[in-house]
Amino acid sequence: MDEVVIVGRHAVKEAITTGHTINKILIQDGVKKQQLNEILKKAKSEKIIVQSVPKSKLDQLSDSPHQGVAAYISPYEYADLDAFLETQAEQDGLSTIILLDGLEDPHNLGSILRTADASGVDGVIIPKRRSVALTQTVAKASTGAIQHVPVMRVTNLAQTIETLKDHGYWVVGTEAENATDYREMDAEMPLVIVIGSEGQGMSRLVKDKCDFYIKIPMVGHVNSLNASVAASLMMYEVYRKRHQLGDQ
Repeated sequence: MDEVVIVGRHAVKEAITTGHTINKILIQDGVKKQQLNEILKKAKSEKIIVQSVPKSKLDQLSDSPHQGVAAYISPYEYADLDAFLETQAEQDGLSTIILLDGLEDPHNLGSILRTADASGVDGVIIPKRRSVALTQTVAKASTGAIQHVPVMRVTNLAQTIETLKDHGYWVVGTEAENATDYREMDAEMPLVIVIGSEGQGMSRLVKDKCDFYIKIPMVGHVNSLNASVAASLMMYEVYRKRHQLGDQ
């Protein structure tokens, strides 16, 4: 079975805590053990192999800052859409899904997963083609959220949107023109929020499937936002509308 390498204290700790299969943990020689105390305790309790290695070994494994720790883990598994929808139907409250139409930057996906976990979003959908997948870089950028937010990988986004509509979801497209200010968005329904790709935005087929469109007003000289920033604003606007101040 192929292995995935994850780096960074948050990513490794969350992988252990959530029960992800870990084959080996690598600790940098000379790193103060008290800085990694929680990871080492969890690794010991789970009987995970821990090996000390030179800093150069960790540097070779990842371009990202590794904070003196890395782990070889089993590949990330994608959630099944049908099973996810069954689970959502049984839960109280209004469901929210983020659908990413051709996102390519792994840092953006990792950041979106991090905010999705923080804001209570139920799941993320990505396409199988022309899209970033769940990788080491995504895991690092998500600071462990990749272990908590279901990610579904589908073959056809347009057909998936129809399936979601059949399950009662309303699909919201993010569009710069002829759209409603996102602060006026109605969040009192199950929502699918579509975030387009970094360069092209939403594809025509996906755009045509949306029920309505919202936009983020911008008054500066730059007329677009980073995809993960736009997604974060949308997710927290939904949270704001559904939770009174002081609610958890």
